[in-house]
Amino acid sequence: MLKCRTVWKKLAPLARSSSTVCRQNVRRAGLNSGRIPTCVPAAHMSTGPAGGGRENQLYVLLVAATCVGGGVYAYLTVKGDSQRYQDRIDEIASRSTKQATEQSAALIQLEPPAVEATETEAVPEPEPQAAPSPEEPSPPAPDAEVLAPVETTELPPADEPVVEASPEEAAEPPAAVVVEEEPPAPSEPSPAELTEPAPAPVADSGKHSVPESPAAEPTEPQLEVVAESGDSSPASLKLPSHTPYLLIGGGTASFAAARSIRARDPGAKVLIVTDESVPPYMRPPLSKELWFSDDPSVTETLRFKQWNGKERSIYFQPPSFYINAEELDGAENGGVAILSGRKVVHMDVRGNKIQLDDDTEISYDKCLIATGGAPRNLQVIERAGEEVMKKTTLFRKVEDFKSLDKVSRNVKSITIIGGGFLGSELACALGRRSTECDLEVIQMFPEKGNMGKVLPEYLSNWTTEKVKREGVKVIPEALVKSVVCKDDKLEIQLKDGRLVKTDHIVAAVGLEPNVDLAKSAGLEVDSDFGGFRVNAELQARSNIWVAGDAACFYDIRLGRRRVEHHDHAVVSGRLAGENMTGANKPYWHQSMFWSDLGPDVGYEAIGIVDSSLPTVGVFAKATAKDTPRAATEKSGTGIRSESETEDTATSAVASSTSAPAMVQQKDEYGKGVVFYLRDKVVVGIILWNVFNRMPIARKIIKDGEEHADLNEVAKLFNIHDD
Repeated sequence: MLKCRTVWKKLAPLARSSSTVCRQNVRRAGLNSGRIPTCVPAAHMSTGPAGGGRENQLYVLLVAATCVGGGVYAYLTVKGDSQRYQDRIDEIASRSTKQATEQSAALIQLEPPAVEATETEAVPEPEPQAAPSPEEPSPPAPDAEVLAPVETTELPPADEPVVEASPEEAAEPPAAVVVEEEPPAPSEPSPAELTEPAPAPVADSGKHSVPESPAAEPTEPQLEVVAESGDSSPASLKLPSHTPYLLIGGGTASFAAARSIRARDPGAKVLIVTDESVPPYMRPPLSKELWFSDDPSVTETLRFKQWNGKERSIYFQPPSFYINAEELDGAENGGVAILSGRKVVHMDVRGNKIQLDDDTEISYDKCLIATGGAPRNLQVIERAGEEVMKKTTLFRKVEDFKSLDKVSRNVKSITIIGGGFLGSELACALGRRSTECDLEVIQMFPEKGNMGKVLPEYLSNWTTEKVKREGVKVIPEALVKSVVCKDDKLEIQLKDGRLVKTDHIVAAVGLEPNVDLAKSAGLEVDSDFGGFRVNAELQARSNIWVAGDAACFYDIRLGRRRVEHHDHAVVSGRLAGENMTGANKPYWHQSMFWSDLGPDVGYEAIGIVDSSLPTVGVFAKATAKDTPRAATEKSGTGIRSESETEDTATSAVASSTSAPAMVQQKDEYGKGVVFYLRDKVVVGIILWNVFNRMPIARKIIKDGEEHADLNEVAKLFNIHDD
């Protein structure tokens, strides 16, 4: 644009003068025409051009010269610009090769003979020098120093490819050259370091490192020189500032979503941000199988034997499955990266970005919120002071399992407050341990029996007796009034006047969904059930999904719900991942959950299981096959939902064995089915020591039909077969 303006300034006077001459010719021609008579003899007419012909010829010549000159000038200008552009491209392309050559020359100069003086002054090079690897960062030295002898580092072979750097990366200030005499002592590898073996030396992100030749042998001690590099910092990879798929939370739902995204989009780049320091893992074994392990180092290995004897880890995948978050941007085939120990504190929905607790900002294309929940605590404990809180465990994470395991080996008494799934499972687990050591296990809850909010009263009472036989002292109908610490003991005062003394408290009184991001993100929180309100496709916004414990979804059969179980986390996370890649599927799945009171008694449930609803139970005599141990031997997995969620019941085959009358009260409940009714329609089912029948229960609830005789419906589960 500037060049065109310059050309116009040069040609404008010629154009104006030509225009002036033209106007003068026209005016002169008009005057001449007025003076000539209308009738002029032909003999007196001139044969030459009309008046002003010389001026017209001059005008044409001026205009033609102007056009030709402008065209030539424009051609020369464009040609010159093209040449300069090509020269610039060639210079940029050869810059990295030039830098590598200068770095090689600099390293050669830094290898003085062994007979030279031990002190050498290093002069910083004007060009960038080899940077230290991210595993061995070191700050730039203010002055050149001579360090201990080191091994000789040879140059790469001539035919080794060199990664080119972009102009912006090449313009970065040089980093200090650091060569250590010996590598540091090996430390405990982090999950990121265990992801994959160290790659071959390759220049990355414009920060070149000179690879060591395989033939390099330490010939003689060499001097190490630390060159000053101004204000530059050690070379290191940076966290990605943008990710296509961002998953907030590192639990089961996030992992299921990541696996689903990668299945539908193999090249997807997925970033999981979690405040935990470990990769995603399954939570059920923390209160079940891990407590029955014979391995004394189970708190370190986190491996356990299932009821069927097979061993596995609580982690879904080993650390090598994931890639470092800093390497996600450069991953050619994508991958799943975990940013551990970080918490998202702010979410900008309009700007499609989040802010971490260290003020780092990361933008995204699509985001999943799977923040789960935090264990609730009793207000009387929170108000009791720091001394009581130190002796209280809120059981939820791996760290809580490790802490409680250590406490159970060092104290004389543990009291579990809560009679639900978690409280009853921990009571049975610690009760088994009490037989091995001098440990008193107490369980207290406000209901009349264990799991009194879920099981019908007769089954709750039977479960309570089962827990007592495990060595647990059960205190039902207990409402905590106050908790104080006296003489290094906790005194729990109940509202009915009873006093319980203990060394440690485990509060298992429910889960509070984590909705801290709702305010900054402007997302709706359900006032009745808690959690983020989502539509049928688990969407809270057009590019934001919610899964797991934090999602409050609409069940087409049972209404709006929020579920806190492993199977729901798996299925909702998987569906959210599919919808993030464009599936647009509604959530129709009826999730199940299970609980085991040791290897011999367990149950699976689906739908709304509330003891306040009318129930009908059909039971039969149990056999050796009707235990959690036998169920895992048949399915091959202790996490039973992994085999159940993929199955569907097409046509149930009823048992041909005649069934006894319905059972409402009985001393022994070996195995059976409990139906929960609302308006004469089955809305929930518990399979008591009946396993691998969940697809049938799911179909019954999905059909939503009234059943005149539930005894006939119970035949579908074949509970009367031996």
